[in-house]
Amino acid sequence: MSPRAVLVGAPGAGKTTVGELLAQRLGVEFRDIDAGIEAAAGKPIPEIFFDEGEEHFRALERATIADALETFDGVLALGGGAVLAEQTRERLAGHTVVYLSVEFSDALSRVGLGAGRPLLALNPRATLKHLLDQRRPLYEEVATVTVVTDGRTPEEIAEDLAGRL
Repeated sequence: MSPRAVLVGAPGAGKTTVGELLAQRLGVEFRDIDAGIEAAAGKPIPEIFFDEGEEHFRALERATIADALETFDGVLALGGGAVLAEQTRERLAGHTVVYLSVEFSDALSRVGLGAGRPLLALNPRATLKHLLDQRRPLYEEVATVTVVTDGRTPEEIAEDLAGRL
């Protein structure tokens, strides 16, 4: 069993929104890794970061992704930082990985001031710029399909992807 598509990208790329629409078009289930982590932990991600720290969250993330890659056959959306883990990048090999590419201005307008995003809590503009620069090569490394999302609606992106998949 393997996901039909695994979506990766920066905060604001549209992984959840596009993922839900894509899953509907493909007639499969959608799963958001962050939502799964929150359900398992019984609290929102910002609280996990605050109470247990980022490394604890990343360990939960790695384990949740590893399980989903083996047991889920729908559309899977990973958190923006999931590709930082070498183990996760290695596990993504052989899967259909869609990189939803977004430039800084579109990402900023989509995430706003980072409410509910612990890594964007302080100085969201500078932090988002740094995250985009740091992670872009990793998204490109794991991607089998890259879709530019700037200036496009989630519906347009999902339709484009459904046609490609």
